[in-house]
Amino acid sequence: MFYRQSIALFGIVLPLLVAVIVVGAAFYVANGMKTDFEDKQKKFTNYEQSRIGALGVEAEVSRKRQHVDLWKAKLAEETKSALSANLRKIQETLPGKEFQPTAFDAVSSSGGFGAVSAQKSSQIRLGLRGTFRTVQRAFLELETRMPQLQLTELKMDPSMSQTSLLNFDVTYTAWEN
Repeated sequence: MFYRQSIALFGIVLPLLVAVIVVGAAFYVANGMKTDFEDKQKKFTNYEQSRIGALGVEAEVSRKRQHVDLWKAKLAEETKSALSANLRKIQETLPGKEFQPTAFDAVSSSGGFGAVSAQKSSQIRLGLRGTFRTVQRAFLELETRMPQLQLTELKMDPSMSQTSLLNFDVTYTAWEN
């Protein structure tokens, strides 16, 4: 009878108990490994998406680098002389009777957008005389050649000397480097 209990305990119960513990531990380890594998897969997927996104941003920056370099070159130019030179070039392409610059001066006090911005800027006032369409074309050409200009104020009055012409008083904010 004593032998039966010992045999039952050491021959059946204890091996079953050890087998359950081993199976439970194996199940626990396998479950932990599966969870770690899924976490690592998610992290790898996120990393790959971030890497592909970063490559896309880098490619976009590379494509726009020439535009940024052009913009930096425009900002590095002295605004008053660049504006004067561009106005002369524009004046050469437009009919003389329909477009005439009348005044050009730098405004000493900053105003408009430049006064409330941390970006360095200056203001330039232009006086022009011409037909509406021709002056509009001149503005388009000037703002294309000098993208750092931002129209702050525009006043139009009829010309006293010629009825077909208008007097334009224009103020630009010129963003500087």
